[in-house]
Amino acid sequence: MRKLILLFTILCLGCNDNSNQKRPAARVVYIRPSVNKYGVFKKGYLRKPVSVKANAVQSRNKSRYYYHSRGKYKKKK
Repeated sequence: MRKLILLFTILCLGCNDNSNQKRPAARVVYIRPSVNKYGVFKKGYLRKPVSVKANAVQSRNKSRYYYHSRGKYKKKK
């Protein structure tokens, strides 16, 4: 009986719920200044983790739809 209780306790402790853990915050990444192959200087900038465009969600959904359904629109050979 003691073994059964001990086993049950170990199983309950091992199965903790991780749903309360928060996702680590996405960070801003600094892109260093560079020179391209044509000799044009490109300024350094901060890349945001999320798009700041007003219609970003709409664009993402259109893109997702296109890539999930592109077989629908291909010409049949």
